[in-house]
Amino acid sequence: MKFLLLVYFLNINNMNLKTATFGSGCFWCTEAIFELVEGVNDVISGYSAGNTENPTYKEVTSGRTNHAEVVNIIYDPTKVTYLELLEIFWRTHDPTTLNRQGADVGTQYRSIILYHDADQKKLSEETLKKLDESGAWNSPIVTKIEKFEKFYPAENYHQNYYELNPNNSYCSFVISPKVDKFKKAFSDILKN
Repeated sequence: MKFLLLVYFLNINNMNLKTATFGSGCFWCTEAIFELVEGVNDVISGYSAGNTENPTYKEVTSGRTNHAEVVNIIYDPTKVTYLELLEIFWRTHDPTTLNRQGADVGTQYRSIILYHDADQKKLSEETLKKLDESGAWNSPIVTKIEKFEKFYPAENYHQNYYELNPNNSYCSFVISPKVDKFKKAFSDILKN
């Protein structure tokens, strides 16, 4: 875990990279989608927006830490914009279901955007408002937009989970269909 953090901070500091932090259900699903985007250098699954220091997966899934499963997306803003990342976020999960995505239920699966600066906050709020007013969904959007505070990388076995476990039943039945749908809808921004 310390190695992951070191690589993360070295990457951010040595390049003009930015970070976006989103929670849209199970971080395995979210990570699998954003890993495919041109301009995304890394996606790290973890926990944020809770009230416990250094939470474990077991603690987070208990619901007692109030953390959300999130991903930190390390991206090159000259290749992919925050607005494009937001579009992917909005279109790859249901932001109208409170504390659930599909069969995954609990506060850790809530829809959340954790902004890192004033521009991210503004774009997040504007897109949420426009989408809610557009009637894109039959129900109101329940996504929370909060200031990024702390991020705790998930245990190593959660990182690159879909890529490393393609035959896992959750990957086959839940993640693969999402990834296939994403590839069709966003073919113009996929990595080669």
